[in-house]
Amino acid sequence: MQAKTLTDKEVKIVLATISTNRHSARNRCMFLMSMWAGMRVAEIAALKMSDVVATDGMIKDEIRLEASQTKGNRGRTVLIGDKLKKELSEYAATIKHPDPDKPFYYSQRSRSGFSANSLAQHFGMLYQRAGIDGASSHSGRRSFLTRLSNKGVGVRVLMALAGHRNMATTQRYLDLNEDMMKVAVNLI
Repeated sequence: MQAKTLTDKEVKIVLATISTNRHSARNRCMFLMSMWAGMRVAEIAALKMSDVVATDGMIKDEIRLEASQTKGNRGRTVLIGDKLKKELSEYAATIKHPDPDKPFYYSQRSRSGFSANSLAQHFGMLYQRAGIDGASSHSGRRSFLTRLSNKGVGVRVLMALAGHRNMATTQRYLDLNEDMMKVAVNLI
């Protein structure tokens, strides 16, 4: 079963739920990296400070992931939009002793970075607390690609943003809905 694509209302519910819990700045930023950059949880978990923050302390425009940080064992570049850059900057300002070689996101229990599995479970608990059925750690990524598709972004651009080699893989991420079909019919 595919992960649920989140509606605008559900995104607001998740963000509201995040704001009421400990580590809200961290959790908000991780969630938005999934929603606004289409990153996989394993990629988010693997981020180091130096991947996100430049030596001058500014947030980078793009995150260059090494092969070891991605699925398929090949590197990719994640573009960071202005809204996400602002969120990353606000979160980075909360980190007391930034070390370029340390994880960008710390887990509460181990005081080290998240594993891909622990972050996937963290996202699952977040969606459960928010009362959103069918959502999983992949929901942000699916929502990211579907929203861009709904706005007319071509599948080749989506494929590049997702880091997919095969267009059919990207197309499986795109959720079809009635609103999209109505807009398409009215283009005639």
